[in-house]
Amino acid sequence: MSTSSTTSTVGEGTETVTYDVHGDLASATPDSPPLFMLASPMDAVGFTTLRGHFTDRVVVTYDPRGAARNPIDTTDIPPTDHAEDLHRVITALGVGPVDVFASSGGAVNVLALVAAHPEDVRVVVAHEPPCFAYLPDRDNALALTRDIKATYEREGSPAAMAKFITTVMLRGEITQEVLDAPAPDPAMFGMTGGDDGSRTDPLMRNMPSCMEYEPDVAALRALGDRLVIAVGEESGEELAARGGRSVAAAVGVEPVVFPSNHGGFLGGEHGQQGDPDAFAAKLRDVLAERG
Repeated sequence: MSTSSTTSTVGEGTETVTYDVHGDLASATPDSPPLFMLASPMDAVGFTTLRGHFTDRVVVTYDPRGAARNPIDTTDIPPTDHAEDLHRVITALGVGPVDVFASSGGAVNVLALVAAHPEDVRVVVAHEPPCFAYLPDRDNALALTRDIKATYEREGSPAAMAKFITTVMLRGEITQEVLDAPAPDPAMFGMTGGDDGSRTDPLMRNMPSCMEYEPDVAALRALGDRLVIAVGEESGEELAARGGRSVAAAVGVEPVVFPSNHGGFLGGEHGQQGDPDAFAAKLRDVLAERG
């Protein structure tokens, strides 16, 4: 298959999203539809390694609203808005339902997509969606997330990101002791400088609505085998993996274990190294089995 790529946009103004089609859409078939790879707020660059394992089919990557090549803004972006963005991209492709691999915040957004537009997808793999709605420590987990957002609004990015990094490293239930812990020093994570006054960070614009999103369990159950909830074999009791397992339990399906961790598909993008060869092989097997 040709490895040529084309870049297009849908939407207008601050609702614009940019997407890339790698390969020839004319070669897509119902048995081998375009494979959409997405995250949030991670942009298309994060899938450079993974898409390199799927040169035998059309791959679509994109930058979520407010990130990378798209216009910036300061308003919050809930999963339902991201879902409509994805629906517009899939509609613009004009080739019928697509396969989707979505990770992290992107996995939350795709759960919203398939609830609203189940006809858009053939198979969807939602990898470690950080949904907290079904966690036993839901209230504490959401309090932690809301505190990160409040810190961002009050003190800016370094202070908020230090709290965010600390949070994603947590394992197990969020206790009151965790909530009461002193704020981490941004310098511990190599962040210097204070508040620059900007409030356009796409990660913070997705919080806390991403973690607060409550999936439509009935709609997800209706997908049957077309829905795969995936978790990393090395992710343990990290919040995103716990969130993924809690969604799977609510829907009544077994989570599918993928190699590596939350960033298992990464091959050095954004300074993170997973196990992309094994991850891609697992993804290929799951898509073939469920498609």
